[in-house]
Amino acid sequence: MGDGSGPAPTAELVATVTNVADAVAAAHAADVDRRARFPTEALAALAAEGVLAALVPAALGGPDRPLSEVAESVAALGRQCASSAMVLAMHHIQVACLARHGNTPALRELTAGLVDRPLLLASATTEVGIGGDVRSSRCALERGGGRFHLVKEAPVISYGAQADAVLVTARRDAASPPNDQVLVVCRPPDLELEQVSEWDTLGFRGTCSPGFVLRASGDDDLVLPEPYGEISARTMLPVAHVLWGAVWWGIASAAAQRARAFVQAAARKSPGTPPEAARRVAELLAVHGQLADAVRGGARRFDDARDDPGVLSSVGFALAMNSLKVSASTLVVDVVHRAVQVCGMAGYRDGGPYGLGRHLRDAYGAALMVNNDRILGNNAQLLLVHRGVE
Repeated sequence: MGDGSGPAPTAELVATVTNVADAVAAAHAADVDRRARFPTEALAALAAEGVLAALVPAALGGPDRPLSEVAESVAALGRQCASSAMVLAMHHIQVACLARHGNTPALRELTAGLVDRPLLLASATTEVGIGGDVRSSRCALERGGGRFHLVKEAPVISYGAQADAVLVTARRDAASPPNDQVLVVCRPPDLELEQVSEWDTLGFRGTCSPGFVLRASGDDDLVLPEPYGEISARTMLPVAHVLWGAVWWGIASAAAQRARAFVQAAARKSPGTPPEAARRVAELLAVHGQLADAVRGGARRFDDARDDPGVLSSVGFALAMNSLKVSASTLVVDVVHRAVQVCGMAGYRDGGPYGLGRHLRDAYGAALMVNNDRILGNNAQLLLVHRGVE
């Protein structure tokens, strides 16, 4: 992504991202969606403002912002361009993994370097042949002479062609079972991505997430020391569910605002007579509030427990974060659907101040990002050993 001007002042993260959203992302969002192209302008502006380093720890020279603040900023971007917000969210998830678990000298140097040179980080956790189960891998690291080699068939790598590094899951070695996984940082020039599919989807088109065959090598100290299972439970899963939820919250906020503006415009045409749709907007805003509260509550829950491995690894915490993902991905569709009902043909039509086609298409992708059925199945298993309801 090139050199930036350093981290945004910590008290101004949300304001900084809001400015980028309104001044840059909004101007290009329709084109990003129409052409299924990477949101280059928005990500370049975020990098220049130091936003990509928001989760770098203070000990490494970073802003070390709480997840609650980062979630608010992602939602602000999502109000204008969901694809830009999802790219930012997925980048932050990888930074969180490095910041909290990247304890080798090479990984600490990489994380600290994000402050002055904001690299864009991507993720490759899915794999052909494992059916969407990110806690299993077919590929394995081949090790020797202090280096590793890796080949992974990934059905999707979001913005893989634009990323400066990719964090990849793999079996610890060829003799390891599928769930004995590690997380490894792969970077050019030792990273090769061979694109094997296209990305032409209903929504989140600007995330540019085709399939790749990933071939990589590198020094062993680019392998995160902790097992991926612990990294996933304590960081990747909760941070992902909070920040994905923040993206969907942003989509819902945009839809709610368009519905409100539509009704206000109708009211100005008939002073003294409340539009018939005003009640529907009130109902819509109640659902939107549930979504906002769910995301904010999940972020606070993580911030409160961020340094407590016992809580982060608990069944109750996993259930709560899984439930957040399912709830948020369901509520965003509800909000946008209600907004379409309020705006009628003005919302159904592409373009114009009330058009909601892009928002509805993006919203329907939420339940498919780690399919809700899989998450509910995991929760069903967890409930068999969990005592009580939180």
